[in-house]
Amino acid sequence: MTAARSGPAFSIHDIPFSTHGSWFGISPVLAEKTRAEDLHLVSHQNGMHAVLRFTPLDATTGDQAGTRVEATPGLLSWTGEQGRIRLAYASPDTVRLRGEGLGLRITAAADTLTPFTGTYFYRDPVDESYVFTSYETGRRYRVTVLSGTVAEASGSQTLGSGERGVAVTAAPGGVWEAAIEELDSARLPYTSSETFDAVVATAEHAFTAFIEAVAPWRSSGTPAAELAAYVLWSATVRPASLVTRPAVLMSKHWMDKVWSWDHCFNALALAPGAPALAWDQFSLPFDHQDETGALPDSVTHSEVLYNFVKPPIHGWTLSHLRRRLPEPLTPAQLADMYDRLARWTDFWLTARRAPGAALPHYQHGNDSGWDNATTFDPERVVVTADLAAFLTLQLRELAGLATELGLPDEARRWTRTAETTQAAMLDELWTGERFVARGVDSAQTWDSSSLLDLMPMALGEHLPEHIGTTLAARIETHLTPYGLATELPTSPHYLSDGYWRGPIWAPATVLIEDGLRRAGHHRLADEISARFRALCETHGFAENFDALTGTGLRDRAYTWTASSYLLLAEAHARRDSR
Repeated sequence: MTAARSGPAFSIHDIPFSTHGSWFGISPVLAEKTRAEDLHLVSHQNGMHAVLRFTPLDATTGDQAGTRVEATPGLLSWTGEQGRIRLAYASPDTVRLRGEGLGLRITAAADTLTPFTGTYFYRDPVDESYVFTSYETGRRYRVTVLSGTVAEASGSQTLGSGERGVAVTAAPGGVWEAAIEELDSARLPYTSSETFDAVVATAEHAFTAFIEAVAPWRSSGTPAAELAAYVLWSATVRPASLVTRPAVLMSKHWMDKVWSWDHCFNALALAPGAPALAWDQFSLPFDHQDETGALPDSVTHSEVLYNFVKPPIHGWTLSHLRRRLPEPLTPAQLADMYDRLARWTDFWLTARRAPGAALPHYQHGNDSGWDNATTFDPERVVVTADLAAFLTLQLRELAGLATELGLPDEARRWTRTAETTQAAMLDELWTGERFVARGVDSAQTWDSSSLLDLMPMALGEHLPEHIGTTLAARIETHLTPYGLATELPTSPHYLSDGYWRGPIWAPATVLIEDGLRRAGHHRLADEISARFRALCETHGFAENFDALTGTGLRDRAYTWTASSYLLLAEAHARRDSR
């Protein structure tokens, strides 16, 4: 993770090359477990779809050329013995390319077997550009050759199977340039007076402005801050279709959605330096709140899923977010969010409380965000202490908002409900030594070796001191050299790549670190922060990490991991400066 004036260098195999606002990136990653030899233009409209394949060519023979790929925030390069090709974003929907000594073949990403799917390719007689029309994304990809020559065009006016594309090159010692645009149905012919180097400089300046705003506190003591900022910056898309606001996707690999708790950590990281973008992140799932007050499980370009929900950490988030935003919320924002948060809370108090029950329940591990945690092994429809704790914090935040808005009766109602919810959590789920879960149907209780059972630590100063001390001691048993394992490594259920059955995750780390610190357990909070920051600095920003080796697992460019690093690194830097 080296940093220079042009920004941090990174592996294109781990982090896609993209830009702020774009719906596509350049990557060899085609699916969760599929990597390609060549880089591809991968779009995230209508799902994740590889659209174009890029193959560097020996300009003399026309054969595929061996190259190495290098990337910084503003520039992607293929470099071989004969020369190099460079690619940069001129705008969120347009990339420019420049080749010297190497040609480039641009083809449809994959063959398909029917005439109704895949990519249709043709030469446009209006401007002599070459157009790929993607059935899967519903968009067109126009290649305009700005200089150099078209060495080959194959498969014109075909759809379905067979190679389709164009190769661009230049005479020996010459240079070729091209532009590729993602567009809807039509657009004026591409023209630009901007040189390729100017395009690169503009892209680098845009990222520099972002990092200066989001992480002005960075130093040699926070060496991954610039790369973390790039992960956020490059995963941001402009509003389109069901994405109602500028949105930070979880990744521009296959985890290309906004889930209704992931967005909270991105909002917090962005708040001081990019407050409007931060507020959009927090608000976006609420734009799709249903008639019961439930938030969707996830939102992406062409799909909103309601089959599950995510935990109510939004009161906790809003409390922190308001302290981090440089300006207070306007009265209109405050009133609007109060209404949305109240409806989200009422969903848990009505649709998710069985008749006569004091505590709400999850219907499946997916509702908790800890999809397959061992807490859910005995039963799936479960009352858990983490849910009660998060809801208690949300109720307290609502009471504070109601007071600010001049609604004293509602403030008293929220306060009473917060107190009764926390009291019921302690009465029904605390054994004197640990929290247990309870089946809604069976009324049976059980404990587990999952870190999820310790998440009531998020209550912080609101926990009775002896319970906070007991939880802190149990949390420490989950601490490996790399961070907090989500399942005790000594558990028979521990799996090194078991999703929530062992690996280290960013959200659990941030929530527990914050709760420990608010409860006065600073030494342990400092240690958890230090180990997670070191993990990211060594192993990047994966979706999760092997708790015993630190190896990054699953999606390797996950924004809530990058945001969590920025949150912990900023707090560490500010503590160090005092």
